[in-house]
Amino acid sequence: MADSVPEEKFSLKEVLITFQSCLTDNQEILTDSYVNGWRGLVRFMNSLGSIFSFISKDAVNKIQIMVTHRNGENGDKYETLQSMVKYELDNNLVDLQRRAEHPESGCRTLLRLHRALRWLELFLEKLRTSTEGSKTSVMCTDAYNDSLAQHHAWIIRKAATMAFCALPGRAAFFHTMNVGSTEQVVAMLGEAMPFISKVYEITEELYKQHNLLELP
Repeated sequence: MADSVPEEKFSLKEVLITFQSCLTDNQEILTDSYVNGWRGLVRFMNSLGSIFSFISKDAVNKIQIMVTHRNGENGDKYETLQSMVKYELDNNLVDLQRRAEHPESGCRTLLRLHRALRWLELFLEKLRTSTEGSKTSVMCTDAYNDSLAQHHAWIIRKAATMAFCALPGRAAFFHTMNVGSTEQVVAMLGEAMPFISKVYEITEELYKQHNLLELP
């Protein structure tokens, strides 16, 4: 795995392929593919300027932490999200009640990416089903309020919703996807969303099963 997020153009097709490759035959999530999928999503956010920087910068930091775990001496324990959760819990490497000795545990780090993935999943789905007159600022704000907002302090929520007001229109978003016509973008999103949703749902259930959804 590379040590930094490459500055390449966003490609919706690449993100589709990456999230498609996340799942093993027995429905485990491959960490490397998950991280690579997030690299693509960071490129998507960065391609729109600084509007999403408060989320993309944090995501880059979390990606780096996951890369460090994968490249460490116990990297094989982090091959899948399922093996990571088992290893860290079995070895008391997760701060379950308050942040203490393990602020950069894989479980805590991944949870932050997981929450942000929900926001992007909701936003991209709203873009997919939108019409020409739909306001991207409203779609993005609604997706944020239904996901990430509940985990952010009031001042961050206020800054985020103000920033979303400066979002470009629907056509600019579709152009950023680097797919082609509006119809082609909608079709590609239609292919990609089920895979992103599946990865989110499996992660959500994994964390719920182990009572990890509210890690400090």
